Order: sequence, then structure tokens, then C-alpha cells
Amino acid sequence: MSSELRILQLIDSLDPGGAERMAVNYANALVEFIELSALVTTRKQGALKEQVSDKVKYLFLNRKGKVGIQAVLKLRKFVKQNKIEVIHAHSTSFFVAVLVKLFYPKVKIVWHDHHGNRVNKKGNTNLALKFLSLFFNGVLTVNKELEEWAQNKLLTKKIQYFPNFISEVKSSVPPETSLKGQKGKRIVFLANLKNPKNHLKVLKAFVSSAAIQLGWTLHMIGNDYLDNYSNNLKKFIDKNNLHRSVYIYNSCADVEHILEQSDIGILGSTYEGFPVTLLEYGKANLCVISTNVGYCKEIIQDSTNGLLFDPNNRIEITQKLNLLLTNEIDRFRYAQILHNHVMTNYTDKVIINKYINWLNN
Repeated sequence: MSSELRILQLIDSLDPGGAERMAVNYANALVEFIELSALVTTRKQGALKEQVSDKVKYLFLNRKGKVGIQAVLKLRKFVKQNKIEVIHAHSTSFFVAVLVKLFYPKVKIVWHDHHGNRVNKKGNTNLALKFLSLFFNGVLTVNKELEEWAQNKLLTKKIQYFPNFISEVKSSVPPETSLKGQKGKRIVFLANLKNPKNHLKVLKAFVSSAAIQLGWTLHMIGNDYLDNYSNNLKKFIDKNNLHRSVYIYNSCADVEHILEQSDIGILGSTYEGFPVTLLEYGKANLCVISTNVGYCKEIIQDSTNGLLFDPNNRIEITQKLNLLLTNEIDRFRYAQILHNHVMTNYTDKVIINKYINWLNN
């Protein structure tokens, strides 16, 4: 299927994260399906820039301040010059998209909600979003709970849940990162070092398990903000002399290469929308142990294609981890079933045709 659509993905940064990965995934996947696929980042570039296809029209706005009027005008010019029909605004970038629409009313806005905990936000947190949704032509959500919230709270009628997806093809990012530890005994934790990713609870469960005794190592891949969250992790590692068992790598662009060196993938968040990380683990044929929040339990069926745990229960995380450490047969079986599930249901070729149809209807 091909379309004459000209679509721009808008995101505030390209630091690795779920919304950011999806902005890049949509931009890259759409290249083969529409007349023009563009990607604009408003405030910050990052490691994911390396994953943007050369066929995607790219712009960095370098927006400063609360409004950033110069950046808005720069984006308006880009939209007009490239005859952009749809701005697909991810997460908080909807504000910039609406400002552009005020200057250029003919452009349509689709807002994509990736915020797994939005339904629990109280007070005036979503007030601006609710008002500005008057300017949206459609809303996409990453799970059914967010879809229901948007239907009840936002001032637009065209609302649809779309699952996140990954690319079928292998990443072109050159391999750089070499994981420490013993081959065949590496656990990878792909998540930025911040709430609600729950690193300390997972780390404590790792220490409580038989992992260290059996020679397993834990590898934390994600942006290190050098704040209290990060400091508490490092203090725990220092206090328990874990420097030969636990490694922090900061943000890395060569994620696929890292996952190829890993054996178990873990995700421990206290809330999630639709974690792209689980799809990446599945694509890489990793055995997965995951939190049971958000859409995670739709991707991972406990004791069928992985294991699930309550993210607030360290003892349960420890027990589930122990089940995998010595059982290579289960690890292989879970990994194969998950890989097939992900590649059948959550790839670009499965989702993009549905997306284009939705835009055109």
C-alpha cells in the first residue's frame, strides 16, 4: 500500500525512551509507504538520531524557553515548504504542534499518548492537554486504558488504540558496546535511570537471588541523569561490593548489538504504557522477566512466553528470577514463543497499513 500523505513526526528529544523510539520507528517505517516522512525534534537531540533513516527529512529546532516562538516559526516554515499535511505529535510535543496550527491552520494534528500513568494524574495536570485537544484531528494511545481515558476526557472524537511496534529489519547502527561478564549469563535491564523504572528494587532482587553465586551479571543500559536516583543505585553497588556483578553503561545507540550479547531481559517499572523494550527483547530472542503493569501482561503471558512479577514485591522478583537462572530449557522456550509472538503482531509491516487507513478515514 502506498499513499500520497506527507507526515511529520514531532518529538521533544531523541534521548532513548519509549515515545522517542516510536517517533523514530514511525518516521522510518513510513518512508516506504507515503510521499514524505519527516521527523522534527524540538528541544534536544540524542542517541536515537543515529537510528533515523537517511530517507527521512529531519530537522532539529533547538527550542528554548516555555514557548520558544523562534522554534515555532522555524517549524511552521518547514511544514509549509515540505507541504506537510499531518503533524503526528508524540507526548508533550503537542503544545508546539498546536502553536504551529495557530499560524498555519490547514495542517492536521494527531496526538500520540505514551504516558502509562496519565489516568492516575489528579488535579490540573491534564488541564492544558484537555483544552488544546480542541485542535487535534485525532488521538492515538498505546493501550486500551489510555484510549478509554481520552474518550472520556478529551475534546476530539477520533481516538484509537494502536500498539507500539518495532522494525522487522536489523538496525544499521554500528556495534560499539561490549558487555562485561560471562557469555551466556548476562541479564540486561534496558531503561533510563529514573522513576518509575524501579532499578533499585530489581537490583536488590538480583542480589537476593542465586544470580551472583551462579556467575550471572546485571547490565543497566539507559540514560544516567546523575541525580539522587542514580546516586542511590551506585551507593548500593558500592556498599555491597557489586562492581564485578552489576554494570551501568549510560545511554547506548547500539541496542540491538547489546541485546545480542544478552540472555535474559528484565523490565521492572511500577507503571508502563506500552513498553517498546519488551518488543526489542522479543525480537532479540531474549527470555523475559517483566513487571505486570500496563500493557506488559498483554505481551508477556506468565509461564508461557516469559515470567511476570509485581514490581513492588522484591521477594516475588527474586523467586521468578531464580526460576530462570538454572533452567536453560525454559529460557529457550520462553524466548522462542515470545519472538514469534512479537514478530507476528508487533512489527512495522503489521501496523503501518492500519495507521494510514486510520488517517485517511
